[in-house]
This record gives sequence, C-alpha cells and structure tokens, in this order.
Amino acid sequence: MSGELSLNIDIKEPRWDQGTFMGRAKHFFMVTDPRNVLLSSETLDEARVIVENYRAGTVKPGLTEDELWRAKYIYDSAFHPDTGEKMFVIGRMSAQVPMNMSITGCMLTFYRTTPAVVFWQWVNQSFNAVVNYTNRSGDAPMTVNQLGVAYVSATTGAVVTALGLKSLATRLPPIASRFVPFAAVAAANCINIPFMRQRELKYGIPVLDENGNRLGESTNAAKQAIVQVVVSRIGMAVPAMAIPPVIMNALEKRAFMKRFPILNAPVQVGLVGLCLVFATPLCCALFPQKSSMSVSGLEVELQERIRQTSPNTTTVYFNKGL
Repeated sequence: MSGELSLNIDIKEPRWDQGTFMGRAKHFFMVTDPRNVLLSSETLDEARVIVENYRAGTVKPGLTEDELWRAKYIYDSAFHPDTGEKMFVIGRMSAQVPMNMSITGCMLTFYRTTPAVVFWQWVNQSFNAVVNYTNRSGDAPMTVNQLGVAYVSATTGAVVTALGLKSLATRLPPIASRFVPFAAVAAANCINIPFMRQRELKYGIPVLDENGNRLGESTNAAKQAIVQVVVSRIGMAVPAMAIPPVIMNALEKRAFMKRFPILNAPVQVGLVGLCLVFATPLCCALFPQKSSMSVSGLEVELQERIRQTSPNTTTVYFNKGL
C-alpha cells in the first residue's frame, strides 16, 4: 500500500550508531528516561504489540517511523532484552533516577550515626539487588534459594564494608567523612553485582554470532560483562555522591541553612537528582549494550565448538546487562 511504513527498519538494534559514545548516549537517554516509569500497563503492552508485530512483518496502519522508534524505546525500557518478560518496575533503568536520587540523598544526609549508615546502606543494596537481578544478562532463571543466598551475601557484604569505612573516617576531616557513602557504594557494587549475577559466572551467558545465532554459553563473556557493569555503576555514583557533599559542606555554613536545617535533605536529594539525570545514561553508554569479544578469548571447549560449527566466526556478541 502506498505510504505504508517500510519493513526494512532494523529495530533489533538501537536507532543511533552504537559504535560511538554519542550514539550510545542518545540511546540510553531514551532508555533511562524517568518519564517511562509513569507509563501505564496498557501503553507498555501496546508498544510491545507494535514492536513484535513489526518484527513479524506486520505494520499497524498509519504507523510512522518516529512512532515505531518511540514504541521500540518504550518496549526496551520495560521488557528484558533476553527473556522478553516485563521487568519489575523499580528494577527498570528508567526508575534509576527517581529511586537513586531519593536513596542517595538520604545516604548523604544521614551518614553520621551507625544505625543510619546500616539502614540506608541496606536500603540501597536491597534496591541494587533488585536492579542487578532485573537487568541480568541471559535467559536462565535463578531459583528462589539461589536468589535468597545472593541477596543476603550481597547486602551483608555491602553493609559490613560501609561500617568498616565509617570507622576509618572518624580519624579524617569532616569533609572526608561525607565521602564515606560514595566509597561504600563503590566497594559494595564490586560485591553486590557479582553476587546477584553469580549464576552467570558459574554457567555463562549466551554468546551469539553477528547474525544473532546462539553459539553457546561463556563464563569468560560473563566476567567481561560484569566488570563493565561494575565500572558503569561506580561511574554513575561519582557525580551524584561526590559533587553534592562539596556543595552541601559550603551551604551548611550559610545562615539560611542554619536557620532552616529541614531543607538539608530536600536540597541534597535535588542535587543528587540533577547529577543522576546526566550520569545515569552517560555511564550506561561507557560500553556497548551488545558487547563483544574475540573467539580466542572464550573457553577452550567453546572455541573448539565454534570452529567446528561456525568456522568463519572470529568475534562473538552478548548482552552485558545493565
């Protein structure tokens, strides 16, 4: 039919070139858009129908290219790329800014007492555990027992790390103690993410050829994916947890902040939110979502299998997770 949308648009891939940082940044500004959290189930399901029908060769009458891409990004923000399941709402990347600005703001405000440190680190690591599980790579499910062990290990390790750093900070200047939450979060990310994704480290994640054909599962690819995610998550925390403490340290000396100390938490949360709006997508963009590695970097057994079944393949691709 004249004027009907072409079926040649590749919506399996992002709209912008993922070989460049700018292209990845534009992609993740769309995926992490906090407004997507407010979308109704009906809107999400409608986007899913549009995307799945288009992939199957059916175009909704009157659909424009911009509407197709909008549906694709709504779909990407709410549905897991490997399993296709609708993700738990607070585990979606679009929930990162509103959730993290609240939790991080409170962590930076209430850092002086041990009970406050324990409580807010537990809240933060519980939230991170949900995010890490929701955005895991691969399509193999975790049992309730595996999930429980991973959660307890991750949150306990993170809280113990935070308390250890807090005790060290008592011998440092006051401004240094403000950075204890950041140091704790950075260290905790190195614990939480591998624990919550330990199944990938044990059994591997799917690796594909350039045409999307599944070649097997690789633990080496899982290690690379998890390292990249840890680096990105720590990067996200740097502006949000390093800039507000410096600003708040100066503001708290002002007369109006001394007169209205109740403003401390809202101002802190606002500053964190402003940092996260930019830090979240930009740090997600540090590495391509569809990561890659040379076949020679895979396990020996998998290398042999690929050489036999797909001898021309020199590079494999995998979803690194977020």
